[in-house]
Amino acid sequence: MKTFLDNHAQNILGTLTCFDRIIFKGYLPITHERGLNALFYHQDWLVKDFKVHAETLSGRIADHAKALAHSQCRPFLILEGHHDKEQLVQKVLQGQPVQEGLIAVLQTLEPCRSFKVVPGPKRPLLKVATRKCRFFYFYYLDREFGLMHVRIQSWMPFPIQVYINGHSWLARKMDRHGMGYHRIDNAFAHIEDLPRAQRFASHLAHKNWPRILESFARRINPLMNTVLSGDRYYWVCDQCELALDILFRDRASLACLYKQLLEHATRCFGAEDVLTFFGRKLHGNLQAEVLTDYKVRIQGARIKHRLGGNWIKMYDKAGILLRIETVINQPRCFKVLRRGRRKGRWVLGYFPMAKRVTNLPHYFELGKAACQRYVQALANVEDPRQAYQQVHRLTRPCTRQGRSVRGLNPLRADDALLFEAVCKGEHLIQGFRNRDIVRRMYPNPPGSKPICRQRSRKVTRLLRMLWTHGLIAKIPRSRRWRVTAEGRRLMSSTMVLRHVDIPAQLTAIPA
Repeated sequence: MKTFLDNHAQNILGTLTCFDRIIFKGYLPITHERGLNALFYHQDWLVKDFKVHAETLSGRIADHAKALAHSQCRPFLILEGHHDKEQLVQKVLQGQPVQEGLIAVLQTLEPCRSFKVVPGPKRPLLKVATRKCRFFYFYYLDREFGLMHVRIQSWMPFPIQVYINGHSWLARKMDRHGMGYHRIDNAFAHIEDLPRAQRFASHLAHKNWPRILESFARRINPLMNTVLSGDRYYWVCDQCELALDILFRDRASLACLYKQLLEHATRCFGAEDVLTFFGRKLHGNLQAEVLTDYKVRIQGARIKHRLGGNWIKMYDKAGILLRIETVINQPRCFKVLRRGRRKGRWVLGYFPMAKRVTNLPHYFELGKAACQRYVQALANVEDPRQAYQQVHRLTRPCTRQGRSVRGLNPLRADDALLFEAVCKGEHLIQGFRNRDIVRRMYPNPPGSKPICRQRSRKVTRLLRMLWTHGLIAKIPRSRRWRVTAEGRRLMSSTMVLRHVDIPAQLTAIPA
């Protein structure tokens, strides 16, 4: 990422890494059949009367929602069909402004996961079932988090969803500290003290989220003080967006670059690259689907790379900042250092990350690393005219430490294949070895050991040639190589020259 910022330092004001949308979900013990049966046992209720008790409790939640809106003189709106709730709340704010507190309560009818009574061998049983019920959305202008909402399902088992926006929280934080900024929607076009704002944004993941979320739950669920007084919600992070914003000095600077960034990401980022951004490797047991999606919207163009249920997006906000955004829906794709069971023993090691809310710092670090790898892969994208002026240096013979090698020809098929092999995104993290390049340049099996050794020796000579030209460098105390910053810029420029600027009829001519 530093290389990208250095290449465009004259046009960039700075960067900000911050949570964007975070969706928390809370589940009570009665979410499971065992917990619900325990509740019925302690309350001395009959399982066959499940529907009667569920309707009674649902009515108490509905009455509480109406009473809360009435006591604070805020609208209680019953919605039918599809509505844009955010726009509706904004209209309420314009007509009935509020500085802090409840904005409105919205009631909708949506599908939900609940239970039903089924015959059992000795007595009726409760089984999971899908039905429709009332949901209540409580929209707040919170003192700490800004515009947010809490949603509760009015039918058993009463799960709760809490939605916050990290940029809204950061704006409130900077307001309390008297920092100046210019905000456009959920992005900052200018911040007075950017390093201080970054320190604020990094603290959001380390808040006491179980306590904060539990306070929201007790505010909207009246059953927590009566029937469910002995229970607490178990909180998970259902969806998390981590945004890396690169602030440009003006719209013209980003407009010239953004088109090339989109073109490079669309043409050059394959499945291996997407896996590398997420810190993964391509292997035979990989079950997740890798997709790249390019879409033109009203606001502009964006590109999205999917790995299963997680993805990385790139788009521009208001034409003045470039946003790289990592969205994590399936955290088990990532491994983190924690205690876990292995071979029947509790050990400290790397295990798949769970959704529990205490893992939010891991969400931040994983999302940040993915965004930085993505920006690093874009480091070579710049005004191609400057790079083309330097490409001619590669075509001349070069001498280094007494070794003389031939010049490189970007139109030569073998040289172009070599450039593509060493510039693969999968080599960004750990570099590449001789056999990695052999596998790329010779996809067919060698058939015999002499041919295998012959290929390896040839690739060794080619890597020495790239090293002599300064395009790659040896990783100390290893047999791996890495592409230098200048090498990535020059080789990527030659690949663009070959695949984009020169007609395909010429590049198809064999070497």
